[in-house]
Amino acid sequence: MSRVCEICGKTRVVGGTIIRRGLAKKKGGIGTHVVKNNKRIFNPNLQKIRIKVGGTVKSMKVCTNCIRSERIQKA
Repeated sequence: MSRVCEICGKTRVVGGTIIRRGLAKKKGGIGTHVVKNNKRIFNPNLQKIRIKVGGTVKSMKVCTNCIRSERIQKA
């Protein structure tokens, strides 16, 4: 549970980068073709910050989206 936002539960997402080769048809080529599809992981931008929770101060891992949207109150 180390790469999870403790407020919204945002985790890492699996995606991919597509590598294409060739000259586009509108530039006079025969079109681009997919050569390789590399799998990769998109990790959330987690920050370890001190938060006020119910009058006490806790240290939590929170994503930057939760920090910017003010879902938490910094200590």
